[in-house]
Amino acid sequence: MDGGAQTRNPRSVRGLSSWRYVLFWILLALGLVFLQAGCQTPAPPPAPVKPYKASDFLDQGDPARKASMRLVVQGLESDDRAAYPAARASYERAIQVDATNPWAYLVLARYYVQQGDVSRVNSLLDQSAALFEAQGLREPRVGVHLLGLRGSAFVLEGRSADATLYLERAQELAPGVWGDDQLEADELL
Repeated sequence: MDGGAQTRNPRSVRGLSSWRYVLFWILLALGLVFLQAGCQTPAPPPAPVKPYKASDFLDQGDPARKASMRLVVQGLESDDRAAYPAARASYERAIQVDATNPWAYLVLARYYVQQGDVSRVNSLLDQSAALFEAQGLREPRVGVHLLGLRGSAFVLEGRSADATLYLERAQELAPGVWGDDQLEADELL
């Protein structure tokens, strides 16, 4: 009897079986991972918010804050193409009167975005965000303005991928204000 045709090498049979066994478990694990990933529901979009306006804070705080907020509102009221220098002067004066007024930094950042001058926008937004945080006001109702203005600054810098992320988030939170990718002065009054 010729043993070569009748007998097999036990190692090759075991090796093939263990290889199939390992492959089976790998494929099963991958299938479970894909199944689980496919069954997850996406996170719901954020609930829209009614953004704060600077005028909501006109009568709050100490006398310096109230005076500073009046200057912010005055600047917003004169913030059209013809009166941009007067608006900027009001915003800068608001900071001089109360350097802890986050609205003054926010509207000045907005002013520079409208002017297309991004050189100061990010530092003004950082200052505004820090002051809102310190005063317990860093929430979606004001954060939407920070997001949107940061996205607008990214547009000016040519960082379109970053701009898209920030502006889309602002639009989700406040479509009535940020639906056009801009924060107009009257939207803060």
